[in-house]
Amino acid sequence: MVKLSAELIEQAAQYTNPVRDRELDLRGYKIPVLENLGATLDQFDTIDFSDNEVRKLDGFPLLKRLKTLLMNNNRICRIGENLEQSLPDLRELVLTNNSIQELTCSTVLSACSLLKNPVTNKKHYRLYVINKIPQIRVLDFQKVKLKVKSDPRTRSQTRWVPTCCCPVCFY
Repeated sequence: MVKLSAELIEQAAQYTNPVRDRELDLRGYKIPVLENLGATLDQFDTIDFSDNEVRKLDGFPLLKRLKTLLMNNNRICRIGENLEQSLPDLRELVLTNNSIQELTCSTVLSACSLLKNPVTNKKHYRLYVINKIPQIRVLDFQKVKLKVKSDPRTRSQTRWVPTCCCPVCFY
């Protein structure tokens, strides 16, 4: 395991990705804890932490520029409570293949992937996520239909149990 240090951040690959975002590639270093991210000097739109050993999604300083966070293939089981304060412009979060059982954040995400996480086994999983993140447009790389988002049952604070099992009620 490698400690996430200012030196590692400085030596990691940095480039402009295909969508013209500045990206920092910290993929595959087996990093256990997110720390020392102030060393990025808030210069990146995207940070790729894929294939590491991160267990908790927190420890971010204020990074106003960061829009996309790639965290797939880690061991994340918890999302920090103040994530939206540290990353106010975060719009895309990829958490594929982690250990997330509950969503605790209510960030302003427009796209999120939770594939291969225990939370996807929840009954009415898509409705659960839409309820937690009302402005989401893409969930698990599939568009969230306006019909589902505008349905009052998805905004309900109480638990909603469908009366039928047609695909419209679930997706």
